[in-house]
Parts: sequence; structure tokens; C-alpha cells
Amino acid sequence: MYTDPAHPIALRTPLVPSFPMSSPQGPRIWLKLEALQPSGSFKLRGMARKAVRTKAQGATLFVSSSGGNAGLAVAFAGQQLGVAVSVFVPETTPAATVARLRGYGADVTVTGQFWHDAHAKAQVAADQPGAVMFHPFDDPEIWPGYGDILAETLADGVTPDLVICSVGGGGLMSGLLEGLERTGLQDVPLLAVETVGADALHQSRLAGEQVTLPSITSRAKSLAAPRVCDRAYQALSERPVFTATVTDEQAENACQRFLDEHRLKVEMACGAALAAVYDQAHEQIAASNDILVVVCGGVND
Repeated sequence: MYTDPAHPIALRTPLVPSFPMSSPQGPRIWLKLEALQPSGSFKLRGMARKAVRTKAQGATLFVSSSGGNAGLAVAFAGQQLGVAVSVFVPETTPAATVARLRGYGADVTVTGQFWHDAHAKAQVAADQPGAVMFHPFDDPEIWPGYGDILAETLADGVTPDLVICSVGGGGLMSGLLEGLERTGLQDVPLLAVETVGADALHQSRLAGEQVTLPSITSRAKSLAAPRVCDRAYQALSERPVFTATVTDEQAENACQRFLDEHRLKVEMACGAALAAVYDQAHEQIAASNDILVVVCGGVND
């Protein structure tokens, strides 16, 4: 049970140099190992931050609409804080994930074919006294938790000149941009990587307007947001943000290579960012010296 605010639910994760991913002539690659968070992904940073704050304000029920890493993070935070958790997930959610959610003590309702169906039911459940809704990615209350990744990186003695992350709905990206600004690194570019078929941000850049994908064809389920949050899209014109895409096969191969080289298993969504480095998916990579790669983790493959 969580009892001491001085020891937060989310951990300060290791920052390690990757010798296999670096080369004497190329950039130094630094890995922020968010896969080692207790719930399995970076999502715990943002969800735990909001959970602690809202419990202090009197919350008695946390409600989530994610059958993925966000839901697992909310369920874990609720377990640690002693707050009831209700998670609404679509019918496509793997049975193993439902079991994990229930293992954290969450009440799980399987409803609807798609995420937005489950989200609508969750919003109804959250409309009661003491209940708090946890959006999987589009919530300014959770983003500063992800921004802490930059503060920890600088405290560990590394100042990156490029940050690379995978993008689904844009929550992690929004938090990292906040963290760069908070640490005075607002001019450091960020490379946002998506898989083809789940590339709402990249397609928005190409179209010059915010795009909603008609469907998700990528197998990287944690990137399956047909539209990124407004903050992520706005950043394309406000900050030095680059976009890149990789195929599902590249992401899968990157996951396997990363497992072989670093003995750490991550899901395809995380593999997108790794593939960008392995396959030099953007010219900004070769032009950088110290690259921070957020190994976001994930437990749903």
C-alpha cells in the first residue's frame, strides 16, 4: 500500500547508454527504461500523478476507458492508494490484459467493439460524486508526469540534443515537450514515431490539418488512436517536432533485436521508436550527438 508521498508510485527509471545502438562515428544513444515501471509502461507516471492529487481532493473512484497500458497504470495506482477502480474495455481487449486489470483489484467491464464505445460507458460511470475520469492520453493533468523523464535525464548528467518517442494519442509526446520546456530545453527537437496505419500525427503533418484516420490498420494496438490530442497536433507548428513512420515489420524486428541486445521485452508500440534508431528513419538522427530514446514499455502484445 502506498503510504509515503516522498516515495511516489511511479519509479525513477534507469538511464543507460546503449552500446549496441550507438557507434563510434554516430550519435550516442541513451535509453530511458520506462518498461521497468511497476505497471509495465511510462503511463504510470502520468496516471499516478493524477491519482495522488485527486485522492487528496477526495476522490473515491478512479474510472478508466483503456484496455491497455493506461488502464493498467490506473488500476495499479488505485491498488496502491486504496481507491476503487472501474475500467471499461472493448471486446477486443486480450483476456490476459483483463486478468491483469482484475489482478490489481479493478472492476472490469467489457463493452463495445471499439475503444470509443468503452469510453462512452466510462464517462457515464464517472458522472457521480467522488468519481474521477482518467483519459488514456488527452489530459493536461497527466502530461507533467511524463515531463519528469527530462528532469531525471538531466539530473543523471545527460543533455540530449534529440528526443525520440513513439506516438499513439500524443500524451507522452505532449508531456515530453512540457518537460523540455520546464528544463530549458525547448529548442531541442523531438522525433515522433508512428507505425504505418496508426500514423495520425504524420498524416496530419502531410495534410496541413488535423486528421482523423478512417481506420487503424497497424498491429501496434497501443498506437491505435485515430486522432492525436490537440496539444500534439499544435506542437507541429509551435515546436521543433519531426515525424517519422516505420512499418509493423520494422517495429517487430526492432523489438526482437532489442530483446537480444538488451534482454528487455517491449511491445510493438515501443518498437516503433527503437526501429527509428535501428533503421535511421529520419535524417535528424545522424545529425545528433546525444539521443534520448524513451523505451516506453508495454505489456499488451
